Amino acid sequence: MRLELKGLTKKFGSFTADDDIDLVVEPGQIHAVLGENGAGKSTLMNMLYGILTPTSGEILIDGEPVAFGGPGDAIAAGIGMVHQHFKLVGPFSVADNVQLGREHATAGVLSAKAARKAVLDVSEEYGLKLDPDAICEDLPVGVQQRVEIVKALSGPKTQLLILDEPTAVLTPAEITELLQIMRNLAAAGTSILFISHKLKEVQAVADTITVIRRGKVVAELEPTASEAEMASAMVGRAVTLQVDKSPAEPGEARLEVQDLTVVSDAGVKVVDGLGLTVRSGEIVGLAGVEGNGQTELARSILGLIKPDSGTIAIDGKDVHGTSPAARIHDGLGYIPEDRGRDGVISEFSVAENLVLNQYRNAPFSKRGAVNASAVRKQAADSIAEFDIRTQSPDEPVSSLSGGNAQKVIIAREFSRPRRFLVAAQPTRGVDVGATEFIHSRLVAERDTGTGVLLISSELDEIYALADRIAVIYNGRIVGEVAPDTPREVIGRLMVGADIAPVQEPAPVEDDAGESSTDEPSAAADDAAANDEEANGGDR
Repeated sequence: MRLELKGLTKKFGSFTADDDIDLVVEPGQIHAVLGENGAGKSTLMNMLYGILTPTSGEILIDGEPVAFGGPGDAIAAGIGMVHQHFKLVGPFSVADNVQLGREHATAGVLSAKAARKAVLDVSEEYGLKLDPDAICEDLPVGVQQRVEIVKALSGPKTQLLILDEPTAVLTPAEITELLQIMRNLAAAGTSILFISHKLKEVQAVADTITVIRRGKVVAELEPTASEAEMASAMVGRAVTLQVDKSPAEPGEARLEVQDLTVVSDAGVKVVDGLGLTVRSGEIVGLAGVEGNGQTELARSILGLIKPDSGTIAIDGKDVHGTSPAARIHDGLGYIPEDRGRDGVISEFSVAENLVLNQYRNAPFSKRGAVNASAVRKQAADSIAEFDIRTQSPDEPVSSLSGGNAQKVIIAREFSRPRRFLVAAQPTRGVDVGATEFIHSRLVAERDTGTGVLLISSELDEIYALADRIAVIYNGRIVGEVAPDTPREVIGRLMVGADIAPVQEPAPVEDDAGESSTDEPSAAADDAAANDEEANGGDR
């Protein structure tokens, strides 16, 4: 399929989301569309998929103009879409989700066998590995995304697949797998529109790149373009991709976790005797494959779940039995990994979400009632400072892009006094310009004496920001290392490989009877050399 967009424009009242967009996708091509949060990428894809009607312009397939009255028309024309926010019914099986809207039936009776076969056929054709009987809500996020891809590919022959921010919630391993799936699809002749703001992924998989900024096409690039070139085109200015920070000056303990244990409803120890300390003036990065207890640790610190044993102290105060509100009042900040569940109330306005954890406090509360003027002023200040792309402070958060919803949370947490901050996946779904800003603010927090626990599945982010790295595996801290530790060492810890600890030289008594330490032996030197050689000399 050859897709061409000519002068495609979408207006919402006086606001122009997309302005005169021209775009061509050739058969079997992976065409990446880069842009900041709120640049108009998702609006453009929703027009192409029939969810939105263009204000003006044309969509042409193989040279013929088409008009879609809804997604059904787009599907019939051979277009499939995997949305940024999945459209799965959690309690349904994989097969049930895939056949929704295109049910396999004989004489009005649904055929479970035919639905299962459809899943298995598409899975086998594209190497997607799915169990048609698995319940979707029980599947990891990366597998749920595979369900969405199979769903998009299992209707009428899909010739163009739209992937809207498909890697926003995936682990690094899942991202690598998805990029390979995309290559397989393109090699089989499927055209792909890959909507993203992740530069390395675009470089790795795209055949050509279109950059959109504030609703306009501003550049056409080759994947050989540097990250700096792509970032500059996206943001409209030079972007610093390296974090500039001075050495940390840790002080007193802000967070002390001792022997923490959390048992899941299924009776599994998801946090298992974990111990961790974070001091003022330092960023401790928690590295690990998602699902190893990070979520439960963060929610325990905030007070959203009650640990089965162990203690959590903030600024030396045991917080056992205190509510999340009390902990927030005492200076705990929290950027949750799941913004939809824990970060925002999507039906509330941007302004209301910006004071969710402060509306009882002055100046937002006045004689027991909400002070609307103070709330609006806070919203106006935060929208300007954090570049939240919204038409109005009164707009519901549900209407924002995922990245802009994340900015609402970041703005809320950084706009009040804090002594300790848990930042879980703080830049997930956020564009390169906003990532630069968030990273600089986290470093600034550290430099004012705040203790920061950074939980991230992005190892690049851990390396860029952390002053000390703690590695979590199976609910335990299995190692604490310096930020210059080679990736292969941290990678082995993350998957539970048995890495022998460095042995300290035995103390030797000197003539005065005091203990001292010998210089490292030749054998230790040889062991270090062998380790370096095994790791490719990457020290």
